[in-house]
Amino acid sequence: MPGLKDALDQINALKPGEKLVYTHIAENHGISRTTLSRAHRGVQVPRHVDVFNNCKLNDQQEDDLVKYIEKLTARHLPPTRSMVQNFASRVAQGRVSESWVTRFLNCYSDRLTS
Repeated sequence: MPGLKDALDQINALKPGEKLVYTHIAENHGISRTTLSRAHRGVQVPRHVDVFNNCKLNDQQEDDLVKYIEKLTARHLPPTRSMVQNFASRVAQGRVSESWVTRFLNCYSDRLTS
């Protein structure tokens, strides 16, 4: 977002002791004061963050789960969605949601068959 980048550059260019007014800078660059404030303080998460960054399993655990599902499928015992949810919940040591299972299956759709 060019307006946000330019506004942050303007904030960084302020001299010590110069007053920082998010509202004026945000209006000059056509962005929201709240967005500017959050971005400057580093508390705003970008929208393009991968859904698995908020994940219950790390990459190795996900890979192991995919391999386990592949092994079951090769033995003609493909797991149901609820089974995948239970497997993942055990590994994560906490309940994973049905939407997590959907995202997981979509993410690995090239390796997993339904």
